[in-house]
Amino acid sequence: MPIDLELESVLRPPEVPMVPYPPKVVTLANGKQMVVREITREDVPRVLEAVRPITTYERDYYDIVASRVYAELLGWYRWRIVNEFVLIAQIDGMLVGLVNSRMLNAKTGMSLHTLTTDRGLRIGSHMFAAKMEHHIEYLKQEEVLIVAESPIGFRRWMIEYGLEPTNIPHELGGALSFRLSKELYFATKDRLVVGDRPVPKELLDKAMEDIIVVDEKTVAQKICGVKGR
Repeated sequence: MPIDLELESVLRPPEVPMVPYPPKVVTLANGKQMVVREITREDVPRVLEAVRPITTYERDYYDIVASRVYAELLGWYRWRIVNEFVLIAQIDGMLVGLVNSRMLNAKTGMSLHTLTTDRGLRIGSHMFAAKMEHHIEYLKQEEVLIVAESPIGFRRWMIEYGLEPTNIPHELGGALSFRLSKELYFATKDRLVVGDRPVPKELLDKAMEDIIVVDEKTVAQKICGVKGR
């Protein structure tokens, strides 16, 4: 697509260089090893292939979460959102979950979304924890503002972490933000943040080689409990 570079320099928000998230491996309850790593803009089209079908699944608010994730990823890919990062989860190279977030400023993070395509293994919980780990430990932020769009999300984030309610509007709209402070993160880290570093070379090489997208029928079965659509 032709780009007017002069105009694009006005439309693109300035970005602050961010420290990369170091990959880690999480051993799941079923014994499988899940690689958690950061992706680049060049990976976005492949990830969008996995998110696109989920925008129609009404169960547990997957439709609104997936639709917003799709728009946020596309906004990042097209340079229309500032200081976003995306972490993905892979098992044997297959994409099973992702989280995205951004730096509002040097002190405060703005949590966006958590999305999984394989339920029942706490992948979403592990990925949310990785997102908070990146904000607090690697980006050195003091707090993260968070909202939930589903009852599952509220139980997993607000209740499980004991997040602090605030009167601060979240940029996603809806309910007011809850806050994860640096102090609360470290108080809950041993209980909620898991994973090992470095990732064994063969596991990381497999993850970096390709992002394998699960076929739509399999995703529908895992998310909705149906054979396909």
